[in-house]
Amino acid sequence: MATASDRPMQPASDPTFSRAAAAAPPAWEQVLDRDALDRLRELDPHGQGGLVERVLATYAQSLAKLLDQLTTARAAGDSHGLRHVSHTLKSSSASVGALQLSALCADIERRVREGHTDGLEAGLDAMTDEGQRVLAALRPSPTTAA
Repeated sequence: MATASDRPMQPASDPTFSRAAAAAPPAWEQVLDRDALDRLRELDPHGQGGLVERVLATYAQSLAKLLDQLTTARAAGDSHGLRHVSHTLKSSSASVGALQLSALCADIERRVREGHTDGLEAGLDAMTDEGQRVLAALRPSPTTAA
C-alpha cells in the first residue's frame, strides 16, 4: 500500500487533495508550469493511474542523477558530458513544466555546442541552482509526508 511519503507531491486537481493542504500550495507548484502539468493530467483525467505523481517522481530521480553527472562533467572539463546533461535535462524539464531549468539547459547546450565559453561557468551555476530548487520542490516535506 502506498503511503504519503511514497509520493513526491499531491496535485491540486486530485480529488483526494485535502482542503487544508489546498490552503498552502505545494512547493512544486511554484516551480512547475501549470499548463504543462495540465497536459499531463489530461492523459489521466481522474488521477486514478497516478500518472502525474509517477512522472514527477521519475523526473526527480533522473534530475538528481543528471545533476550529479553535471558536477562530474564540470570537474573533468568534459564538454561532451555537459552537452549531454544539458540536452537531456532541457527536454525532460520542459515536459514536466520546469521551464526556467529547461531554458537554462538550452542556453548551456547552445554555448557548449558553439564553443562559447564566456559566461559558461555562471550559466552552469544557474543551471545547478535551478535544478536543486526544482528537486527540492519535488521532494516531500515533513508536513506532507506525515
